[in-house]
Amino acid sequence: MKKIIKTQKSPMPIGPYNQAVYVNDTLYISGQIPVDPATNELVKESVEAEARQVLENLKGVLEEAGMDFSHIVKTSIFITDMQNFAAVNKVYAEYFTSDFPARETIAVAGLPLGVNVEISAIAVK
Repeated sequence: MKKIIKTQKSPMPIGPYNQAVYVNDTLYISGQIPVDPATNELVKESVEAEARQVLENLKGVLEEAGMDFSHIVKTSIFITDMQNFAAVNKVYAEYFTSDFPARETIAVAGLPLGVNVEISAIAVK
């Protein structure tokens, strides 16, 4: 049986999807973009600031499901420019410090609302 995860700690979806779906001890987190849930405004100061907000949004969803970053087994990072790989990776390393999840980083032509970074994740309890 699936459970829909919703939290005010992360931005509300901008389309017909949920922040996350929990089923069989697995949490599937939709791609998060750098929208500050407190203001509903995009964080666009720098790619580092975008990445940090994206990871904070993931954290909010994880907390609502009773999990943390140690439960994540897989992430997918989407960036609009591979020149930003190192900057995003540096911020990512602030949130994942050991027992790293599997991951891919994909360069894409564009992301919702013109952002530079989006990250989705799968976590297991």
